[in-house]
Amino acid sequence: MTRLDVRKTYKLYIGGKFPRSESGRSYEVVSASGAFLANASMGSRKDVRDAVVAARAAQPGWAGATPYNRGQVLYRVAEVLEGRRAQFVEEVGAGEGLAAKAAGALVDASVDRLVWYAGWTDKVAQVLGNLNPVAGPFFNVSGPEPTGVVGILAPQESSLLGLVSVVAPVIATGNTAVVLTSAGRPLPSITFGEVLATSDVPGGVVNLITAKTAEVAPWLASHRDVNAIDLTGAAGADGVDWGALEAEAAGNLKRVLRPALSDGRPVEPDWSASPGLDRIRAFVETKTVWHPKGL
Repeated sequence: MTRLDVRKTYKLYIGGKFPRSESGRSYEVVSASGAFLANASMGSRKDVRDAVVAARAAQPGWAGATPYNRGQVLYRVAEVLEGRRAQFVEEVGAGEGLAAKAAGALVDASVDRLVWYAGWTDKVAQVLGNLNPVAGPFFNVSGPEPTGVVGILAPQESSLLGLVSVVAPVIATGNTAVVLTSAGRPLPSITFGEVLATSDVPGGVVNLITAKTAEVAPWLASHRDVNAIDLTGAAGADGVDWGALEAEAAGNLKRVLRPALSDGRPVEPDWSASPGLDRIRAFVETKTVWHPKGL
């Protein structure tokens, strides 16, 4: 007996919940071969505003958690992701046109990257901080602090490993994130939202919006309650002018992580390379405290 094709429409992930887009619109998601996969919500300017509100509300509590606790939470995300490995292999393979073995390798690398950043949460202060030598009876200590709410343009091509590689370093140090997912390959990011919702990540720490990047990115870049923006996903995004987004971000002096460039044009990084600490360093601020030594 032939069954009806149940065509699922995925929702957004904002504030730990899965709301429908305020726009009431959706768009078709197709595989690398052009076959229909699902419908995704078409996020709007209002959805971006709602996500920023959720991220701002969650940021003080997340920043106030101990680095060790944040590391344990990230490790739990890795565990839950690995438990849904088969689904991610299917979605990554369909979206990126990969065989199961190659897609599986990317899913495994994504799990490993989460574990890698989980291990750095309680070590960043020792590496990026310092006890400064001063002339006088004072302690002078510098240490990294989270920037706040970070907007992220997720990679367009690398639907899972790239997504994890830009989100994990942001939240590892106590920032919260508003993420515009890959427009053409959003399914792994939507499933990643389900992973976050069923792990220990507090609602609002990561917010995922499926949308046409060029349509909503300017609102994220210009939002005055967003403290920093990662423009990595400008590479390959139709109609996105990363220079214009950087100019919008200047309105409230946002920190800006520019996309990788080749001949002046944005390109996606090699996500298989060792990540280093550049993405962690990009979204922390060094604060210095003076304290008298006493007698």
